[in-house]
Amino acid sequence: MNDELETLAADLGAALLARGEWLAAAESCTGGWLAQSVTAIAGSSAWFDRGFVTYSNEAKMDMLGVPENTLERHGAVSEATARAMAQGALAHSRADWAVAITGIAGPSGGSPDKPVGTVCFAWASKEGGCEAQTCHFSGDRAAVRQQSVRHALLGLLQRLEATPLLA
Repeated sequence: MNDELETLAADLGAALLARGEWLAAAESCTGGWLAQSVTAIAGSSAWFDRGFVTYSNEAKMDMLGVPENTLERHGAVSEATARAMAQGALAHSRADWAVAITGIAGPSGGSPDKPVGTVCFAWASKEGGCEAQTCHFSGDRAAVRQQSVRHALLGLLQRLEATPLLA
């Protein structure tokens, strides 16, 4: 595993463990890479609940409850879909936090509106907050996927650090 991803995953795990909180992941274009990164950390069973690999639209609907009209109106690669994925991961797990990743890793599949390298993220907490963001990464398929996992882990760590622990 990439050293930076391992460090981010370990830092994330330490933060979740200190808070007594759990994580779930909902992944599309990364195909479980984020879940693999966090489960590579010894002791992750104390803070990582589960991962959903929802590559197809049907999987997003069946496993996470993403509304069909969200996919039809906004597409699989959209902030609306990422939000629905993150919220679905929370609803279908015991997690306190969820992260979702959906994008176009390439080398094909892009369009003028959503070129290869477009990746949408969402970070949701059980307390009700859900933030989404779209990024555009460069490089080949592996580079886009790796940058996506890095961004998702870093974004979650930043949100955890910015959220006070409720007593």
